[in-house]
Amino acid sequence: MASRPERLLRGSDSPLSASFLELFFDLAFVLALSQLAGHLLHDLTLAGALRTAVLLAGVWWIWVTTTWFADWYDPESPLVRWLLVVAALGSLLAGVAIPQALDGRGVLFAGAYVAVHIARGTVTAFALRGHPRQKRAVRILCWFGVSAVPWLVGGFLPEWRVPLWVLALAIDFTGPRIGWPTPRLGRTSGQELRLAGEHFAERYQQIMIIALGELVLVAGLSYAGTHLDLPQTAAFLLVFATAVLTGLLYVTPAGQRLAPAIEHADPSRLGVITGYLHLVMIAGLVVTAVGAELSIAHPTRAADMTAAVVILGGPMLFLVGRILFSLSIHRRLSWPRVVALLVLAVGAAVLRLPLLAVTAVATGVVLTVVVLDHAGILSYHRSQNPD
Repeated sequence: MASRPERLLRGSDSPLSASFLELFFDLAFVLALSQLAGHLLHDLTLAGALRTAVLLAGVWWIWVTTTWFADWYDPESPLVRWLLVVAALGSLLAGVAIPQALDGRGVLFAGAYVAVHIARGTVTAFALRGHPRQKRAVRILCWFGVSAVPWLVGGFLPEWRVPLWVLALAIDFTGPRIGWPTPRLGRTSGQELRLAGEHFAERYQQIMIIALGELVLVAGLSYAGTHLDLPQTAAFLLVFATAVLTGLLYVTPAGQRLAPAIEHADPSRLGVITGYLHLVMIAGLVVTAVGAELSIAHPTRAADMTAAVVILGGPMLFLVGRILFSLSIHRRLSWPRVVALLVLAVGAAVLRLPLLAVTAVATGVVLTVVVLDHAGILSYHRSQNPD
């Protein structure tokens, strides 16, 4: 009969599909993405983009570490269920704080972030006492304990908030990549970082769907607030097409091969790096949502530098993450995507067309990449099966 700590860990017979509470936890991310898009829309400057990026990285790291937690521990355990509920509440509170997180609600944002990680680490370290996996939980708790200092101090000191939170994020993002080395406990081994590829790949697809859903929601709400004229309708349809094409670009082909890649790769490399790269792609979708709102609301307005960078920068960010994603899985560079990235970058620098036309350029570039990807897949399959 399994010991009490052993029963807390995910067993070989545990279902690999996401549990109900994992999907419930994702709902908090819906609010965060919406708030982040609004935060960026109201401060379309380089400094505003960097501040939004800091907040996005924070809420994203709650999602990633909670997904690791749900991958390592039994989703049917009452303790795991309650910790998922706590993570959902913490994510929701962080999302509530986002609009004023760098002003009057810094303590709420930092406190929610720290509380999720410290509560999860403390409970699992205590529940696993006497089990070899306790050391992993203690190492992670120690690292989040260290990063909690700049998080909380930054929450109380507005003038130092951004640099302190950047420092805290650097600690949190570096820890898993090097195995959370801790005095007297050493570092976490590759086996302790092992992830269930099928579960993790499914979770990434689910969060990408939520991010795409945010883009579709912004497009729909923006369009509903217009007079439904022809230019506004055209902008709405272009944004919808971009959302569909971006989803296809994600799943074909690397998105479909993530599960076996995670299973067979060094978990301290691919398991962690995919978390970083999905952050870049999610950021691209947030920026795309902001560009969608600009384009649908003012389709005939001439694009200035800021508007062009936002509308084309979203697909650019997504392509950067997607290129590196394929490179990390296949060790192969997609040249059509690289060329598309350059085209978008040049367009952001020189295009001063109406916003509708700039949106059409972004959609056309993404469409071209998807078509070339599909053609490349068909060519590969024909070469492997000449008959």
